Amino acid sequence: MNKKQKIIIAVMAVIGLLLAAWILAPKQAGESHDDHGHDGKEKAPAKAAAAPPAGELAHADGEVPEKIVLDAAQVKAAGIALAAAAPAKISVVTSLPGEIRFNEDRTAHVVPKLAGVVMEVHADLGQSVKQGQVLAVIASSGLSDQRSELLSAQRRLALASTTLEREKRLWQDKISAEQDYLQAQQAMSEAEIAVQNARQKLSAIGAGVGSGTGSGSGKNLNRLELRAPFSGVVMEKHLAQGEAVKEDAIVFTLSDLSTVWAEIAVPPRDLNLMRVGETVTVKATAFAAEAKGKIIYVGELLGEQTRTAKARVALANPDRAWRPGLFITVDVLSGSANRNANAADAAVAVASDAVQMVEERPVVFVETAGGFLAQPVKLGRSDGKMTEVLAGLKPGVRYVATGSFVLKAELGKDSAEHTH
Repeated sequence: MNKKQKIIIAVMAVIGLLLAAWILAPKQAGESHDDHGHDGKEKAPAKAAAAPPAGELAHADGEVPEKIVLDAAQVKAAGIALAAAAPAKISVVTSLPGEIRFNEDRTAHVVPKLAGVVMEVHADLGQSVKQGQVLAVIASSGLSDQRSELLSAQRRLALASTTLEREKRLWQDKISAEQDYLQAQQAMSEAEIAVQNARQKLSAIGAGVGSGTGSGSGKNLNRLELRAPFSGVVMEKHLAQGEAVKEDAIVFTLSDLSTVWAEIAVPPRDLNLMRVGETVTVKATAFAAEAKGKIIYVGELLGEQTRTAKARVALANPDRAWRPGLFITVDVLSGSANRNANAADAAVAVASDAVQMVEERPVVFVETAGGFLAQPVKLGRSDGKMTEVLAGLKPGVRYVATGSFVLKAELGKDSAEHTH
């Protein structure tokens, strides 16, 4: 083989290699397309998160919430009621600190009004007493003097009455002068005035004539009975048998605890919310209790030290759960049924009882096909009845308004089963 033939063979080999490369190029591109495509034959990519079915909502992080499946019988047994998320007016609630106080209109300080020595004590600290019940008995010389004065006035009145009758007969029979008859009339009038005066003195200190004095025996003239002015509870007691007490000493403090006052410290910026007659909610800070009451007083002056005004709420206390000295908070609505103009508009709102805390975040259980989902939400304002939803829920979505705590319990059971 000569040199020319070798050159021809080399050129043909090169041309063949180029043709082979040109033919194989589309196939390799296709294989590369298959490697990066979505057919999953060569390399299976990570599966994308499945979107929730139509009408169901997803968590904020994209994860589909777990469905709680309950049949119609279980829903009825659990007392679950549904409602639709909708716009609402949310009244802004202002919470103010306060303290339970005695109802001063139904609190009395019992004083003897006369000095003496304690003979008997019939009431103990914390005892419930009825109106007119004897609390204690005091021996008082001052009372004895006043009763003696009344007895003397009564005797003079009786004598004046007899004298008047006699002088009247003598004057009518023309035996005595008319002047004697007129003097007898004057003596009778003065005796009546003296008796009335003595009785009023005894009435002013709450004492009667005394047992036995009506028959003239004059027994127990010094016996002073201290009686309850109204039904209530003995809150303070400052006397003992045999103790000498002064006329102005507070020996008992009695209070009717069927009603109490909630006294509130109101800063100037919130004074416009406090209106006499408005209904507010009183909540205890030491335990779970709340009650409704009406504002009965709003102070006009600010305290020099606190720079707050005082307001009072009348609170019914039939079970005596609201004890004087208990710290409280009072929720005052800036917008109520008759002042909706002061309430704030919420684009989406749900019943406050529908909100539950799951894994330290608020959720609302929404209705879905065949069950319920715990939908995380972002909350806004609340007036205790309705709560604003800022994110996580759209208007018209049906949610569990009553009985959501049952679904929360079911959700907790499912989580525990998956953990084990």
